[in-house]
Amino acid sequence: MMIPGKFVGRAALLALGIALAAGANAQQSLSEARSQRARVPSKAAAVAPKPELEAKAIDVLKATTDRLAKAQSMSFTAIVTYESPSRIGPALAYTTISEVVMQRPDKLRVVTLGDGPASEFYYDGKTMTAFAPAENLVAVSAAPPTIDAALKAAFDRAAIYFPFTDLVVADPYKALAEGLTVAFYIGQSKVIGGTTTDMVALVNDNVFLQVWIGAEDKLPRMLRAVFRNDPLRLRHQMELSNWKLDPVVAADTFASAKAATALPMAFAHPGGSAASGFRPPTKAKPAGKAAAKPQPTKTP
Repeated sequence: MMIPGKFVGRAALLALGIALAAGANAQQSLSEARSQRARVPSKAAAVAPKPELEAKAIDVLKATTDRLAKAQSMSFTAIVTYESPSRIGPALAYTTISEVVMQRPDKLRVVTLGDGPASEFYYDGKTMTAFAPAENLVAVSAAPPTIDAALKAAFDRAAIYFPFTDLVVADPYKALAEGLTVAFYIGQSKVIGGTTTDMVALVNDNVFLQVWIGAEDKLPRMLRAVFRNDPLRLRHQMELSNWKLDPVVAADTFASAKAATALPMAFAHPGGSAASGFRPPTKAKPAGKAAAKPQPTKTP
């Protein structure tokens, strides 16, 4: 986000808050990952193996994505744990927690409490607002008329990304299943989410994803990802809880009175390295405007 003069330092803090809201130094959603996939030569494509998609795994995935797609409103808690290399080698784990409220087709609120700077994101169908409450800074931008388009615009304009994006878009099944090369049913767990879950593995050219889905309520309880082009094989995990489907949502949920009186700043890339989220590491690009990468204050 390009900020004049004295607001540069505060802008960096807002960038950290927004980045941590996405799960810092983490990995892009399957849909974003697919958009960056390297093109396969036509000769190689002709001999590519047929996808191995086990029917039971696809049935479990469809059951949860169908339930999410039918919900006209929803709320849930997302706890994201992401690994980041330490200066002595082994990865350190950092965690964020976000409270999410969504109402189709054009409203979303994400309040992220930390670790790291707190941040709030509001989308009301007309504008997107990114608010850093501790620093009293706010960035506002005109927004497209749907959640899907708004999330893409937030990422393109300001590197704002949320790792649960694939769960709140209009077609969660397409977001998660498009490009799959392998899908198989693992079994059941009685540990995750305090309920019995069905475990499935989903694989495409970019990511290996394990998903725990409630056997009875068909709601996703945990996702765990490792990205193929990450040489460190860092792990990224998202726990989902406090699910409410089709709750009555108050009209003022998707705005903030405090944000309306905060110090304004530009809704743009703040400068630095790429933004965070459930997305794979990318090759270095020429220097330019991009979101700041959060850094831990102390690293052993």
